Amino acid sequence: MYSFESKVRYSEVGEDTRMTLYSVLNYFQDCSVFHSESVGRGTAVQGELGRAWVLTGWQIEFRRAADLGESIRISTWPHGFRGFIGERNFLMETLDGEILACADSSWAYIDTKTGHPVKASEEERAVYPIEEKLDMKPLGRKIRIPEERQEMGCFTVRQYHLDSNHHVNNAQYIRLSQEYIPADFQVQRLRAEYKRQAVLGDKIFPLVSKTEDSYVVALCNEEKEPYAVVEFA
Repeated sequence: MYSFESKVRYSEVGEDTRMTLYSVLNYFQDCSVFHSESVGRGTAVQGELGRAWVLTGWQIEFRRAADLGESIRISTWPHGFRGFIGERNFLMETLDGEILACADSSWAYIDTKTGHPVKASEEERAVYPIEEKLDMKPLGRKIRIPEERQEMGCFTVRQYHLDSNHHVNNAQYIRLSQEYIPADFQVQRLRAEYKRQAVLGDKIFPLVSKTEDSYVVALCNEEKEPYAVVEFA
């Protein structure tokens, strides 16, 4: 397990001075990056190898939003490898052990030259000891897009949406999707499925659906093929 501690910053909270959903995602993402750097498999090393771990799916539970100035601990650990897929848990908690948010995630190991998935080497796996999986009710990786949906125009991918892999960052997809649900909707659970990579200049067409207790936002290309599908519940 890899962990680090932090204090909730003003830049990480919303109008209510509580941590935003987007900030939780960034903490989880940063924790996985710090973990990889700490075991000598960071972005520079993976770049030299022509490899990258690319997120393919999230399942996140939000229990309480941390307050401005509150001290928190963020942890992550791998709980399984299957071929080119790696699975990783995340935990955000207070220093007293109160769970604020937890997550399960799936990652694909990619050859950055071809864009195709490849099986992680024994050397790659060895630096990530497998630990016990977090007790979360599995909700499935695939998110169904309801037949009834509303088209919400389009927007263009900008430079600030991108990360070091030169495509839209996974947390940005969530942030962009959240713009299309009511501001007062209290998100307790989130699922995200990443299907293809959007790059600078691509146009994204949001499709929004409302179910009995959730919203589903599909961020699509012009052919209505999703880049990412996000379910807020």
